[in-house]
Amino acid sequence: GAGAVAEVLGLDLSLRSGEARGRGDFSGMRDVWRRAVGDRGIDARREIESALDRQYEAMAEALSGGTGLVTHGNVDRPELLRKRLPDGFQYVHGEVVEVDGLTLGIVGGGMPTPVQAEGELGEDEMKRCLADLGPVDVLCTHVPSALRQVRLDVITGREERGSGPVLDYLLRHQPRFHIYGDVHQPQASTWRVGRTRAINVGYFRATGRYLRLDPDGVAVGGLG
Repeated sequence: GAGAVAEVLGLDLSLRSGEARGRGDFSGMRDVWRRAVGDRGIDARREIESALDRQYEAMAEALSGGTGLVTHGNVDRPELLRKRLPDGFQYVHGEVVEVDGLTLGIVGGGMPTPVQAEGELGEDEMKRCLADLGPVDVLCTHVPSALRQVRLDVITGREERGSGPVLDYLLRHQPRFHIYGDVHQPQASTWRVGRTRAINVGYFRATGRYLRLDPDGVAVGGLG
């Protein structure tokens, strides 16, 4: 429940809102917000955006001096994120980049919901982005594919939403790897989709294990 919403409106509101969203009860989620915000609607949104910007500023400070590629997730504000990236980091969405001999196709964004958050990506837009990539060595997305095994959260017991277009892409192009996140406690953190090895790197937060990809394969390391 911690984060920008909790900072502005309190942890209890953040938890109740998150629980409703997790159940897919978006009407209930909006009711929670309406009762908590009341007439402060616009001001509360501005305060939350300011809190998010402070988080991005802290992220930029932590990343300073490094290099990397960044895309957005479902609760991100893509333009705020892009503006705050330090030198050495490149925002990538719907593009192919080459790193150490590997082609990476990167598509950010979360599954569409009635909330219509800035970080969400509609199914038609996802299809267009994936089609524009063409075949790549590594597909990188925020969302998992629509396979049950990779989108089931074993702690909450919920099947998070997975992307049908992403699964279609994997079956058609069979990249060597599919790198994704979004599901926090997955039933399977790695899975095979034909020749593609699908890996939930978002689970890094729980395990401390990271992946190193190169043309010869994948290696797993850990933070001591």
